Amino acid sequence: MHTAASESGLDFIIKRNCSISPRNLLCVLALAMCVSLGIAIAFACFGAWPVLPFAGIEMLALAAAFYVNGRHAADYERIVFAEGRLLVEASDAGRLKRQEFNPQWLRLDERRSGQDLRLLLRSRGSELEIGRHLDTERRASLAARLRGGLPNR
Repeated sequence: MHTAASESGLDFIIKRNCSISPRNLLCVLALAMCVSLGIAIAFACFGAWPVLPFAGIEMLALAAAFYVNGRHAADYERIVFAEGRLLVEASDAGRLKRQEFNPQWLRLDERRSGQDLRLLLRSRGSELEIGRHLDTERRASLAARLRGGLPNR
C-alpha cells in the first residue's frame, strides 16, 4: 500500500503483489511450452505418438492460466480522501470502476471471519469492499487510517 499525503487529503494506492513482469512471465511460458513439446516429440519418436495431443492440451491449459493471471496483474485500488469527498477507483482485469462517497453519510464496517478481515464502505444503501489486495494486518492498518479521517467512525 502506497500512501501519499497532499495538501487536500490522503491518497491510498493499493496494488497486487506481482513478483514477475509480464515479459518475464511470457518467457517462462515459452520455456515451459518448449520443454513440454520437446518431451512429447521425444516420446513420439519412440512410438508413443498419442502423447502429442495431450501435450498440446497441456500447453493450451497453461497458456490460459497465464492469460488469466496476466489480466489481473495490473489490478489496483485507489482511495482518495480530499475536498469533502471520498473517491474509490478500482481496476479489475482492465475494467475501471469509480465510486464517490460523501464522508458525512459514509460508514466503514469491518467483518471478521476467523483470521480474515473484510473492509466495507457503506453509504445510503450501497456497499463497496476495499483492501482486497492487502493481507489482514495491512487491512487493519488501512481501516485505522481511514477511520482517522472519517466523521462517522
